[in-house]
Amino acid sequence: MAILKLYGYYKSTCTWRVATVLYEAKVPFQFIPVDVLNGEHKTPGFLDKQPFGQIPYIDDDGFILYESRAICRYIAAKHPESKLVPTDPKRHALFEQAAASECFNFEGQAGPIILEIWGKALSGLKGDEDVVSARTAALDAKLDGYNAILSKQRYIAGDELTLVDLYHLPHAPIIQAKTGVMTRKSHVARWYTDLASRPSWRAFEDGVKSMLEY
Repeated sequence: MAILKLYGYYKSTCTWRVATVLYEAKVPFQFIPVDVLNGEHKTPGFLDKQPFGQIPYIDDDGFILYESRAICRYIAAKHPESKLVPTDPKRHALFEQAAASECFNFEGQAGPIILEIWGKALSGLKGDEDVVSARTAALDAKLDGYNAILSKQRYIAGDELTLVDLYHLPHAPIIQAKTGVMTRKSHVARWYTDLASRPSWRAFEDGVKSMLEY
C-alpha cells in the first residue's frame, strides 16, 4: 500500500495538527513541502486538489482530503486502534460536545491571535498587539470554562485523550509562548502541560517532517 502523503508548509499550524494526529495514530507519512511563500498553493495544479488554495491536504493512496479536522477524523476512523474518537454512544456525544466547544470557544479566539503573532510573521508582517491583547483576554475568559471542565476530568471529552485535545495543538503552545495564558489556571495548566509534552507534539516542535517509521 502506498504511504500517505501530507502536503503542506512545515510551520503551518493546520499541517502541524495533522502531523501530530498521524503520529498519535502511528501512521507513517511522507511530508511534501508546499512553497506557500511563493504562492504554490494558488497554482492550478494545487487548486485541482484543494479548491480553496489552502493547506494542508493528504493523498492516501489516491484518496484526496483537505481541512485539517476532517483529515484528523479520517485518520482516527481508519485507525480505530488509536482510540482517538470514542465509539460508545454517550462518550461519543461528549466527544462531539467537546469538539464544538473547541471550535467555538477556543479556536474562535485562538485563531485571530495566531494570525497576528504567527501568520503575519511568516509573511514578514508585524502583528497588531491590540488585537492580540483583546483576543487573549477573551480567550482567558473562555478558559474559565475549560478550567471547570478539567477540574472534573483529565481531558476535554473525558478521562481519555481524544482528537479534541489534539485539535488545540499547535495553537496552544504558540499562544502560550507569547502570552502565558495557557498556564494561568491550575487545571488548564495541567492539561496543557500534558499535551505540550507528548512525543507526538515534541517530534514536530521545529516543524513538520516525514515520519516513515515509529
